[in-house]
Amino acid sequence: MSQNPDKLNSSEEKLNALEEDEEESLDNSDQSDRKRIRQSAPGSHRDDTPKSSPSRPVSIEELMETAKGVTNMALAHEIVVNGDFQIKPAELPEHSLEKKVRDIVHKAFWDCLEAQLKEDPPTYDHAIKLLGEIKESLLSFLLPGHTRLRSQITEVLDLDLIKQEAENGALDISKLVKFVIGMMGTLCAPARDEDIKKLKDINEIVPLFRAIFSVLDLMKMDMANFAVSSIRPKLMQQSAEYERKKFQEFLEKQPNSLDLVTKWLQEAADDLAKLGHETLPPHCNDGATGGASALCFTAVQNQAYLKLLKWDHVNRPFPETLLMDQTRFLEMQLELEQLLLVGTVLLVTFSAAGPALIDVPGFAERIKTVVKVLLTGMHLPSFNLKESLATVGEKVCAEVNSCLSQHGFTPFSAEREAVLKGQIQAVGSPDNSISKLIDSRIQKFLENYLASSHQKSLPAIPGGLGPIQRELEEIAAKYIRLVNYNRMVFSPYYDAVLGKILTKEESQIVGKSEES
Repeated sequence: MSQNPDKLNSSEEKLNALEEDEEESLDNSDQSDRKRIRQSAPGSHRDDTPKSSPSRPVSIEELMETAKGVTNMALAHEIVVNGDFQIKPAELPEHSLEKKVRDIVHKAFWDCLEAQLKEDPPTYDHAIKLLGEIKESLLSFLLPGHTRLRSQITEVLDLDLIKQEAENGALDISKLVKFVIGMMGTLCAPARDEDIKKLKDINEIVPLFRAIFSVLDLMKMDMANFAVSSIRPKLMQQSAEYERKKFQEFLEKQPNSLDLVTKWLQEAADDLAKLGHETLPPHCNDGATGGASALCFTAVQNQAYLKLLKWDHVNRPFPETLLMDQTRFLEMQLELEQLLLVGTVLLVTFSAAGPALIDVPGFAERIKTVVKVLLTGMHLPSFNLKESLATVGEKVCAEVNSCLSQHGFTPFSAEREAVLKGQIQAVGSPDNSISKLIDSRIQKFLENYLASSHQKSLPAIPGGLGPIQRELEEIAAKYIRLVNYNRMVFSPYYDAVLGKILTKEESQIVGKSEES
């Protein structure tokens, strides 16, 4: 099982130095990128451990600029890879100092506004400033073609005229606020109609101003999310080239920034060699040029990506080119580990129940729901897997007996119940043969999914995984999306590193054959 994700290794420190010079243009072609990458990639060594170059000292100014670049690139990356990305309002912790200070300042401001409006005659200095801010917000929502609305807002919220009316005691603040609410209703998204309706029910001026600004903040959030969804297709096209360019600039200043990638790819090549994959698969023609004994570039990369789903995030730094997606890979790893237990319990249950319950509608889903609920939080330090599996055994036996009785079958005897409970309890053991079988089939399915990621037809689900097919395919889809994007950005670096690794592998094979 993976370690507690709260104890993630500090490999993310490398991310803090990943960006500089955010505003430079993208003027390098892919061909020149690959040439520079080949020159920057770490060379092959006699041993398998990458040699680090000394890091260049950096100034505080460079660190600050780098941090800014990292933030901007990470935001662009998040928008591209996360289809559900949305900007949300910041929520401060309930008892935090920052929230207390903010609440005190806000209360003082609104109290001051209320005191001014209660004077005789009323003072409108603060109110006019607020109207000016509201005017700017409303104008910011307009598109270039909204000339009529722009004219209305500018004419009604003419601050110079409003000041003159206030000085002469002729200002009708309620009339202006009513116009503002009507304009907000015209410009807001349909989701905000209910909020606009609530504004019309507020009669006191100060609470109404506060509510108006709250709704305006929500409208700004809606506008920002609309802009994000609009730029995503264009950003997708440019982001890969942008990330590659910025990483190349970083690599030129920190030559050791592919050490972890080199070690990661070397381990994947070693894994394939141990498995006997020493010939090029028929579909691989992008590997080293040394003939049939060379390992395939694509096969090594696929094996490397599979290793990310079995990563020790506590004790091993993550490869440099994948740091921005480390949390996503960890989440998928934890999902797969839970799915492995669910799939194993289902297979054990159906094997014990025989063919009687296989085709019963909804039975597999009920068992799946029970197991998922009882395994919630299984990666937390406080979680007791043994006790939870014992409870799973009790609940599953109860469900099985209930279903058997409902469909006219004989319920389990006490002896059969004890056997099923024991089998479910054994699922938590790392050496459990059924669990190992399900795990190998999940890994094989993901391997086939990687190999067919550019084909229209998806791989068939292996036997025994039918009950968890939907969940497995959902995870696989997220996984492939991350892998394909990472490959699109960093494949020139991987090719450069693998070219040297696989050339060394091939020379070793040739040397052995000559000795024999």
